[in-house]
Order: sequence, then C-alpha cells, then structure tokens
Amino acid sequence: MATAAARRYARAVFDLAREEDEVEQWEKRLARISELFADAEMASVLSNPTIPAEQRERLVTAAPHVLDEKATNLARLLIESGRVGEAAGVEEEYQRLADQSAGRVRATVTTAVELGAEDRNRVARELAKRLDKDVRVTAVIDPRILGGLKIQYGDRIVDASVATRLQQLRRRLAAS
Repeated sequence: MATAAARRYARAVFDLAREEDEVEQWEKRLARISELFADAEMASVLSNPTIPAEQRERLVTAAPHVLDEKATNLARLLIESGRVGEAAGVEEEYQRLADQSAGRVRATVTTAVELGAEDRNRVARELAKRLDKDVRVTAVIDPRILGGLKIQYGDRIVDASVATRLQQLRRRLAAS
C-alpha cells in the first residue's frame, strides 16, 4: 500500500504525464526508477544522509542509459527529499491512477500451476465481460491452493480454490 507521500508524488507525476500526453512513458520511467531503487546496495547508498546529496544524485545521473532526463529529475527529487524507499509506492499508485483514468482494472490470478497464455487470456476476457472494463491480468503461482484459482481485483476476491473448498468442507463436517 502506498504511503501518503507516495500518493502525492504519484498524483503530481500523473498530472504532469496527462498534460504532456506521456502516461505510458511515465509508467516505464517509474518502473525503471523503482527497479533501480529496489537494489539493496543502491538504496542504502542513496538513502544514506551522511553522503552528500550531490554525490548520491551523481549515482543516478551517471547512468543515463538507465534513466532519461525526466526520470532522472524525479529520481533526484526523491533522493533530495529522503524518499528513496517510496519509489515502489509511487509506481504502484501511479499505475492505479493510470488504470482508473483509462477505465482499466488490474487483476491477480493465483493458481497452483502456471497458467498458459490461452487460459490467462480467457480469464481476462471473462472478467472484462463481467466488469465491462479492460482487464490486465497478472498470474501468480501458489501451490498451497492445491487447484482451482483465486482472482483478486480492486478490493474484491473470488476464491474458487480447492484449498478453500476443503476448508469449508472441514468446517461443515466439524459443525455436524
């Protein structure tokens, strides 16, 4: 869950991206920043207040092939304000805002085994039909569900897993 600060940064970036018609480009930029800041060694150096901010910023600007000018400016701002740890939250909130603006829904489908592309597309089509929105599906594998699937989108969960069914059966048998 994104913090209040991450939400503010994401909102500012999203407003700028819409003004400049660069919503998709900013998604990519934020993903690169988040990936760069997720590296444990890099994050520890970038968030170390004993190292002057200029030196920490040089680490980001020294790699122009990783970040373009606009992404570098945001990265420098996060470093200066001591918000290196907020990069993933900014990206997450930005994606939520972009999806909301585009009328999209992100769904996570959890299965015990890997879903093939055809099955993943079928789940996305069926969910899109029910929600009357474009759906982007992320597949997650969790062998603990044994079989079936769980779908999470927004604040809703559809649990059609074998593990849950067995748990429900256990409860009914124990109550009898």
